[in-house]
Amino acid sequence: MKQTADVIVIGGGPAGATASALLAEKGHDVVVIEKSKFPRYHVGESLMPFCYHTLDRLGLVEEMDKLGFTQKFSVQFVTQDGKQSRPFYFFQHYDHPSSTTWQVLRSQFDSLILNKARDNGATVYELTQAKSLIEDDGTTVGVQVMGADGQSHEIMAPMVIDASGRDSLVQTKNKWRKRDPVLNKIAIWTYFKGALRDPGLDAGSTTVAYIPDKGWFWYIPLAGDIVSLGVVADRDYLYRNTRDPEQIIKEEIKNNVWISEHLKPGRQFGRYWTTGEYSYRSEFCAANGLLLAGDAFAFLDPVFSSGVFLALKSGEMAADAVHHAILNNDYQASQFSEYGRELCEGIEAMRALVYAFYDQGFSFADLVKEYPDVRGDLTDCLIGNLSTDFSSLFEAVSNFASLPSKLEHGKVLASA
Repeated sequence: MKQTADVIVIGGGPAGATASALLAEKGHDVVVIEKSKFPRYHVGESLMPFCYHTLDRLGLVEEMDKLGFTQKFSVQFVTQDGKQSRPFYFFQHYDHPSSTTWQVLRSQFDSLILNKARDNGATVYELTQAKSLIEDDGTTVGVQVMGADGQSHEIMAPMVIDASGRDSLVQTKNKWRKRDPVLNKIAIWTYFKGALRDPGLDAGSTTVAYIPDKGWFWYIPLAGDIVSLGVVADRDYLYRNTRDPEQIIKEEIKNNVWISEHLKPGRQFGRYWTTGEYSYRSEFCAANGLLLAGDAFAFLDPVFSSGVFLALKSGEMAADAVHHAILNNDYQASQFSEYGRELCEGIEAMRALVYAFYDQGFSFADLVKEYPDVRGDLTDCLIGNLSTDFSSLFEAVSNFASLPSKLEHGKVLASA
């Protein structure tokens, strides 16, 4: 196992693999520490359109098309009684190849990006666990790992990127995780074979279908006649009668006409999955010699499929920030202030829209009917075009819903 590198990246998921691929492409010596063996299962199959731009920079768009993933042209919303909204067709707003995106099998998708990091020259150690950071006078200078051989090793580097996902080594060790004060949801999900798909362009759409108390189903058509189905709601609501995930999903299916009808010809297969703590952000995004990316930094309620997008985007931003730190030979936390500011600003825009979604007085139909001029900005937020000025959008939204104050955490560790 290598003893030194320019950069150590903890985690080979979309954030870590993206950062590793782009840094290795720049000629930097990159080591990736990944606890799993790829390909491995992961939920979060629906991509936002602006994922395209990072994938294009990685040179992977053609490969994405070759893998045969389901094409996604829109997102649609369905009321409990089965009434469908007008789909938000991305191409009607944004005439660009990114307006056609994908519903992916994450095992294939994540392996594609990690292999790109390898092809670009990164050294990837799978079945290897990052146990702790190595610090010198408050500065991260390496990582202690347990290799696939069960032996402990030290790898030294002036820069470490924590992209270890929801387990987040740094957040856990330093107790930096800050849960969102309102978005305390849980999710239960499974898979169906042979369920219905809508005709034409809507065959690959992500459908968000409502259940009582502002809970919702995701319905994501995947390749191979498979549908990913999940339910997201407050813990107290979903666990009001039982904690058995299979029973909960079966009961909630009855609460939405569209979901019930679409699943009738299908059969469930595989296990039922459960997760909580759906929305959180780290108290800090960086310290001396250390940067957080992807789910290891923040995760937002998945109603708008922001998970993979934020992973790819933060991985790309992390690569650029660390590249400049290497060029400047300066790994102080202050080097990453702009990274934290820009990333948090984008997350806050999506977070405000998520808050509106869960507000009892809000509906997209009412918003667009009352303020038709904001439909474009709304679609920008839904596709991940976060460089947009959303002030007019959220001024209109505030007439229907209570919006959150911006969170102060997520900046660099000032005392570093």
